[in-house]
Amino acid sequence: MKSEIILKGIHFYAYHGLLPQEAVVGNEYVITIMLSVDISKAMQTDDVHDTVNYAEVYQVVKTEMQQRSNLLEHVAGRIAHRLLHDFPTITSVDIQLEKLNPPLGAAINSSAIHLVLP
Repeated sequence: MKSEIILKGIHFYAYHGLLPQEAVVGNEYVITIMLSVDISKAMQTDDVHDTVNYAEVYQVVKTEMQQRSNLLEHVAGRIAHRLLHDFPTITSVDIQLEKLNPPLGAAINSSAIHLVLP
């Protein structure tokens, strides 16, 4: 059975980026995560231990977002690898990490990275 757990539009304020002022001023980020997980047992038992606990997933994402990186690619990679490591029932991770109003010298809503691991 194929199923996905989705955490959509998680907002963070963090300090990622190449420019020195990004480490000081920070920026707003939005993350959407889709986790491939077999939820068939949880559908029957109504027990959180038979699925992936959303609150625990959020804590992993929060911890990784607090660790500064130059690149969105690095942040998304860390999050994906940690989720796959910490939650063995997750078979794949799909992450979109979006930086709102990036300092590109142009009117742009966001820049983003979309990563899928295996």
